[in-house]
Amino acid sequence: MNKNVKINNPMKVITGPDTRWSYANVWELKSINGGTPKYSVSLIIPKSDTKTIAKIEAAIEAAYKEGEAKLKGNGKSVPALSVIKTPLRDGDMERPDDPAYANAYFVNANATSAPGIVDADRNPILTRSEVYSGVYGRASISFYAFNSSGNKGIACGLNNLQKIRDGEPLGGKASAESDFASDEDDDFLD
Repeated sequence: MNKNVKINNPMKVITGPDTRWSYANVWELKSINGGTPKYSVSLIIPKSDTKTIAKIEAAIEAAYKEGEAKLKGNGKSVPALSVIKTPLRDGDMERPDDPAYANAYFVNANATSAPGIVDADRNPILTRSEVYSGVYGRASISFYAFNSSGNKGIACGLNNLQKIRDGEPLGGKASAESDFASDEDDDFLD
């Protein structure tokens, strides 16, 4: 028996290296709308990366099958996969005004424990400024079914991240220099 055989978890996916990280909140827990504080990242996957998309679709399907009892809950039947919330979203449909999401799918992944973050050579990244919204890299994510307070669906857990290369920073935060570039005080006179 080969000791190096990996146990294949059909619900786990490693995305391709052209995945772009957005809303990268991976260094400290953050609460969104008063919810449980979590680490999170929006993974933007180009539609051309059909291999990653297919792996995600298969993992969602596997999580659905594995979680049927949970999804059924107290109901008589399991809701169809097509009617429950799933994490793979179409950027062109849901973020039409955001060029970073054009021609791409996205998955929002989160976790309550910190993801491991390494560079292309698998060395831990310790400098926070190395990881920002806009970098490209692979993500290890896992899909699972949930059924809480009437919400049923498939969610995406964030395991680990591997930065492959830098990218144009996303987020559109104006710099202090540009905010104060104008001397116009007209705004105050209205």
